[in-house]
Formats: sequence, structure tokens, C-alpha cells
Amino acid sequence: MIANTPAPPYFAVIFSSLRTEGDHGYGEAASRMLALAHEQPGFLGVESAREDGLGITVSYWESEAAILAWKQQAEHRAVREKGRALWYSAFQTRVCKVERAYTFHT
Repeated sequence: MIANTPAPPYFAVIFSSLRTEGDHGYGEAASRMLALAHEQPGFLGVESAREDGLGITVSYWESEAAILAWKQQAEHRAVREKGRALWYSAFQTRVCKVERAYTFHT
């Protein structure tokens, strides 16, 4: 699903990851984090795809302050630690300011 974001500017957090073998509770944790993100002030939406172990998730936020609050959220922080220990062999997080956005749909 393509996230329905407002007119720019807003912010995007791009999380690219390589998974380890096995689920080890990943699916349940990912579902919980998505639900929790939706409850956070300033959350605008998310888009995610995974193929052959590579995952890319882009979450959209109203402000850098909202991103920082999400990063500091206790349950999210605990799941990130579990990700380092169990679920990911590598990941990279990028924070971007969206200056322009274009839409097409039929």
C-alpha cells in the first residue's frame, strides 16, 4: 500500500535491512511495531517491501521531533535491541526531509 502523505515538507525514515534465517518472533514484533507507530503523534504512514532477505521500510513523520520520540519509545527501543541480537545481519537507517512529492493514480 502506498502511504497517503500530506503536502511536503515532512520527513521520511528509510530502514534497509538484511534478515537472518528464521522468524524467531519477528513477524509478531513487526506487526506490533506497525500498530504502535500508528499511535504515535506525528506518524503519517508507512510503506514496506521485502524480497530475498532485503527489506526496505519507509515511515513518514511530521517532524524530526516526532521521529526522535518514536526512537525513544520504550517498547520500540526494546524491539530494536532484539533486532540487533536476533533478526538482522545488517541494517541502515536514513532520515530525510521530503521537499517535493508527486502523485499518479488511475
